[in-house]
Amino acid sequence: MRIALFITCFNDTMFPGTGRAVVTVLERLGHTVEFPREQTCCGQMHFNTGYRPDAVPLVDRFSRTFAAYDAVVTPSASCAGMIRENHPVLAADLGDAALQRQVAEVMPKVHEFTEFLTDVLGVTDVGARFPHRVTYHPTCHSLRGLRLGNRPLRLLEAVKDIDLVDLPAADSCCGFGGTFAVKNAETSGAMLADKADGVLATGAEVLCAADNSCLMHIGGGLSRRDSPVRTMHLAEILAATEGTRDDRAW
Repeated sequence: MRIALFITCFNDTMFPGTGRAVVTVLERLGHTVEFPREQTCCGQMHFNTGYRPDAVPLVDRFSRTFAAYDAVVTPSASCAGMIRENHPVLAADLGDAALQRQVAEVMPKVHEFTEFLTDVLGVTDVGARFPHRVTYHPTCHSLRGLRLGNRPLRLLEAVKDIDLVDLPAADSCCGFGGTFAVKNAETSGAMLADKADGVLATGAEVLCAADNSCLMHIGGGLSRRDSPVRTMHLAEILAATEGTRDDRAW
């Protein structure tokens, strides 16, 4: 299987370690991962803020860049959702038959990281060890958009020596929502406060999720409370092998 990593512009700029973690896990499972350098943004920022025509060239570029691969894996539920749900919409709006065919061929090959592991590779135990108290926040795009269900939790439960604890009101939004946090700062801040209260109530050392954008938002709120709770993308926990012979920096 020819696998490509779609890192997303947000992760590439702010959290490149997440991409390295995805590659570490997949290589540990015996797969080679390629990184097409031609990749850019999926167009989510443009689409969500009403700049649909500006997103179309990005849709075209994405589908051409990843056309040759059997699977495209991304550590972002929101970007996976954008590609699968809205790339066809943009291609249809344009009325470009060639682009519609192009998108239709690539779209089914795009997988969020945890669903690729569980649904495509059929694994939950990826050989990770992480001896820490962890709680999981299901982001809105992973929970309501992609409907990942318990896939992330099944992967976390298989991590050796992890102390996985439930997050109170886990299915409530953290208040990020991209530009929502800027345009509706007071509402966003109130939602963030509730989410941070829930995280602190768990006594967890680490909060993890499938979207770094939400982790950045929650992490900011926790840091302003001088909380020692760390935020980590789920891929980084799955890449960890703390205390084993395979333990290494990634």
